[in-house]
Amino acid sequence: MNKQHSFLTTRTTSPRAVGDAVESLIAENFESFVGESVRKFSFSFGRRAMADIEFTDKVGFHYVVDVKTHCLDTKFNMPNLTSIKRLSRFYEEDLNYFIILKVDYKIDGLKTIVKNVTFSPIEFFSWECLTLGALGWGQIQIADGNVVKIISMSNRKAWMLKLCEVISEFYPKEIKKIHSRVKHFEKIKKFWSKKDE
Repeated sequence: MNKQHSFLTTRTTSPRAVGDAVESLIAENFESFVGESVRKFSFSFGRRAMADIEFTDKVGFHYVVDVKTHCLDTKFNMPNLTSIKRLSRFYEEDLNYFIILKVDYKIDGLKTIVKNVTFSPIEFFSWECLTLGALGWGQIQIADGNVVKIISMSNRKAWMLKLCEVISEFYPKEIKKIHSRVKHFEKIKKFWSKKDE
């Protein structure tokens, strides 16, 4: 990627624009990276899809790849990886793998300089660097884009059981938040009920 000519302009240096450009660049070249081991390959998905890239190898393993970009010049980066419900359904099939392809980069003028690339199944990501966000059923997130801990050859069963433990702690906290919000809007309702038409 660092050998590419600059694909940025003065209007496209935002993290979102860079992310879209890097994602397209990877998708367009990904098949050449994996070579003859791939049987089926696709990179045409909607914004809310689980994958940016999808492929099946000759043995029959099915991979969906989510491309995440992280600008090292930003102070806060907490990317969503996937829905806990969607991942749990996807991982019911042992041949399925959800892969994170994380690209850490810096911007120098109009040049994107890639500093690090992480390409790993989600179950190799340590729970020390992950958290859950309150969107839908819950979203697995990288807690801090600057800190990623990979445990190669981690056990999927153990990782998924840990996910269930994390969820069992997460949901009660969300319920408490919702109760306090309900109470807040009960007060708002009382305030507005006393208002003249």
